Amino acid sequence: MTTMNTKLYATLASLVQARLNCIKSKNAEWLIKHEQSIVQIVKDLLPSGSGIDCGTKIDLDASNGEKLVLTFCYHHMNEHGYYDGWTDHKAVVTPSFAHDFNLVITGRNRNEVKEYLHETYSCDLSQHLDYQRDTGKYVALRETVSN
Repeated sequence: MTTMNTKLYATLASLVQARLNCIKSKNAEWLIKHEQSIVQIVKDLLPSGSGIDCGTKIDLDASNGEKLVLTFCYHHMNEHGYYDGWTDHKAVVTPSFAHDFNLVITGRNRNEVKEYLHETYSCDLSQHLDYQRDTGKYVALRETVSN
């Protein structure tokens, strides 16, 4: 196992840029490998459940090494605990000199959900990762890693 001292958002941005480089250079073999890693990280390590009931997807057409665009829906509940509708959102991640990244949550702020979504995505995007060579998968580090 190789320990990486990079956070999820940085790893994901690097993989997205590597994918674009493979498209430009017509490197089909590595294009597939990068796309599989991107999908695995998004599926396994970004929010799914707790209202984000359809999981998170990445918009690869809108994303690059300097901007990640994640799409998801939020399943709202009413005051009686019954589901009563969905709102569509995007989490747009860009670099920051002062902080690790800037995060903007788009979409309707029904029930003031954007604060919760911002906190949830900020936490998950900040995870440190391990790359497990034996499985070819990225996993979140369980212990805290200092910068």
